[in-house]
Order: sequence, then structure tokens, then C-alpha cells
Amino acid sequence: MPGLFDQQEKQARTKAQPLAARMRPRSLEEFVGQRHFLGKGMLLQRMLQADRLGSMIFYGPPGTGKTSLGQVIALQTQCHFAVLNAASVGVKELRTELEAARDRLSRGDGRTILFVDELHHFNKTQQDVLLPDVEAGVVNLIAATTANPFFSLASALISRSQVFEFKTIDEEDIAQLLRRALEDKERGLGETGAKATDEAIEFLAEICDGDARRALTAFEIGVLSLDENNKVFNLQVAQESIQKKAVLYDAKGDQHYDVASAFIKSIRGSDPDAAIYWLARMLVAGEDPRFIARRIVISASEDIGNADPQALVIANSAAEATERVGMPECRIILSQAVTYLASAPKSNASYKAVDAAIGDIENNRIVPVPTHLKDAHYQGAKDLGHGEGYQYAHNSGDGWVDQDYLGVEKTYYEPVDRGYEAEIKKRLDELRQRRNASGDA
Repeated sequence: MPGLFDQQEKQARTKAQPLAARMRPRSLEEFVGQRHFLGKGMLLQRMLQADRLGSMIFYGPPGTGKTSLGQVIALQTQCHFAVLNAASVGVKELRTELEAARDRLSRGDGRTILFVDELHHFNKTQQDVLLPDVEAGVVNLIAATTANPFFSLASALISRSQVFEFKTIDEEDIAQLLRRALEDKERGLGETGAKATDEAIEFLAEICDGDARRALTAFEIGVLSLDENNKVFNLQVAQESIQKKAVLYDAKGDQHYDVASAFIKSIRGSDPDAAIYWLARMLVAGEDPRFIARRIVISASEDIGNADPQALVIANSAAEATERVGMPECRIILSQAVTYLASAPKSNASYKAVDAAIGDIENNRIVPVPTHLKDAHYQGAKDLGHGEGYQYAHNSGDGWVDQDYLGVEKTYYEPVDRGYEAEIKKRLDELRQRRNASGDA
């Protein structure tokens, strides 16, 4: 039976914890966010009701409730909850926990939920140590990771687990957490007697970028540093209690690819405002501006092409200038290129044309070079008939002659009716009509 000193020690440990740790939810009712899989009738809710959890991978940004939800699940299912952090332990500690789980099960002491935080810090071989006990149901694994599991975790582990992607927490939910913490006298800041303005709460909820831990930490700093004669947590205190936010961006992970993808798709979708935002997001996060410049050059041909041939000129100039100038000034050059490309008429006709031709070459019979187009500049070519019958287009009054250049009937380049490519389309339609008329004659 725990004694008085044990109780005092427990209370001291709890008091020493930061507010974010003290305010962890104790039940699903207290948990906020992640309604897309935890709301009524959603997958995880159903799994809990059926008591068929299996193993799970919690993937998402920091401060979104991955550890908290693991603890709540352990409480709800009456399981032993064992925690490891892959960043600070090795296979030895992992094997020890697995052995303890086997012993627990054999004694009839129930199942174990093994929560492994930052699992991506284990290499694939270390992760494989988990497989036998996960398959046998010795442990229900809950693996938490901020890295995309499909990039960072062993495929065998993923195939045996349900992946749940955590989203950043809504501002309303974070505001609710802050107000709950201010009122809670047992675990929160209720005993301080502090008050908070709605303006200050809403500011923290917005500036923390969906990270509940960050919001609660700033809130605790602000409230505990209030003057005894003025116990109001207002906007000024809120602004002084939180540092400049760090932009969530993994230069080698899925954030890198997701933001770059949004950037290019915004240019393609002719939204210069969105494109500039994603450009700024990459620059603020420290992305190599040369990477951005390369993507802009590719987009100039892939998404704009001959609808505005000047786009490639501008994009290439921006890439060269970025190489010479560097940050921070090259942000202006990149912005000019991005806004031009996003505002330009769009065509992927050139892109589609070359891919269609490559597809034909890879999958169909290779078309031989027509004899009249073959090189006739070497000795003996005339004897082979190479170049015979070739007509030099510049000898024609309008620089065009009706001549076969491929040997088969095939159209790869189909210009769109936008921008300068509309002019190209008009000319090609005219030439194709003349060729068809000549063939009919």
C-alpha cells in the first residue's frame, strides 16, 4: 500500500512536469483532434469498440497527440503500456521489453501495448526484431514517427500494421485545450487564478501551427510569468511567450516533396498567390534555391511550353541568376519567374508529344529512316540511293514542301488553342490540310 511519502513524491513528479505532459488526455472523451479516424463511426473508434486493435503506426507532425493517444488506448484496453524511444535505445532494450511481454502473457497478466516513439531512428534490420512478436500477437505495437512510414519503415512492418496519419490540430481544438488548462486546478493552471483574453488564446492557437505541445508550453510560460498585480494573459503576453515559429519542413523527407509538389501544381493551375506562398515556405525552411530554380525551368517546358515560349527564357535566366546571386536576393528573381510562369497560358503539348514518341519507340516496331532523308554526304551514299528525291524546304517560296519525314502516319504534337501555341496550331492545321489535299490529288 503506498505511503504518504510515496504520494508526496508522485505529486512532486507531476508538478515538475511541463503543462503539456500534465494535460495529456486521460480518456478518449478528453482527446481532441484526429476526427478523420477517431470520430464516431471511424476506423480507430470501431477497432477500439471491437477490441481488435492489432498493431498501428501513428504518423504525423509533432504535438498532434501520437503519444497521448497511445496512452489513452492503453488505459481503455486495460493493457500494460511499455514505452521506448528509438532515438535513445537499441535492440538490447527492445528485446528486453519483448521478453517481458512474453512473460506477462504466459502468466496470464494480459497483453502489452509497446509504444515505440521515433521508430524511424531504428534501421530496417532493427525494426525486423519486432516482427515475430507482432505477428504472434505477443505485443500490440504502436509506433510513432514524424517521418513518412512508407519511406522510413520496413515494408514487412507496415504490411502488418494499420497506418494512421495525424493532422495538425485545428485552432478551435487548441483553444479548447488552452481554456481547459487554465481552468484545471489539479493538473493545469487553475490554482494561479489567472485569466486569459480570447484574443490571446486565439493568437496562440493560430501561431502554433497545429502543435498543441507548443501552444501549451507558451501558455504556461506566459501565465507563470504574470505580475501578481495583473493576472491577465493578454495578447502582448502571448506574443512575448512564444518564439518565432520553426517551419515544419524535412529537406529529405515527405515535407520536401509535398511542398515542392504543391508549388509546381500551383504554377500549373495558374495561381500565382499560392505558388508564391509555397516558394516562400521552401525559402524560409532553408530549401536550396537551386533546387527551386531547377523545378521552375522544368515547369516552363512541361506546363507552359509553346503557349508562351518566353517562359523558358525567363526560367532559365532566373536559374542562372540564382546560381550567381544566391540568397537572400535570389528570392526576388525566383519570385519574378514564378509569378510569370503561374500567370502564363498553359500547354503540355510538347511534353505529351515526346512521351508519346518515346512510348512508341519502346513498345512498337522501330520506324526506319526514309531513304530520301538519309545522310548523302559520304562516298558511296549515292550508290545506295541515300538522299535521292529529298527536297530542300528553303527552295520553296514559303519555306515548305509536301514531303514525307517519318514514313508512317502519326501525329505526336497537338498544340492547344491557347497563347502563342494557338498561332502554331493555326499554321500546322494549314500545312496538314495542304498535305492532305496534295495526297488526295
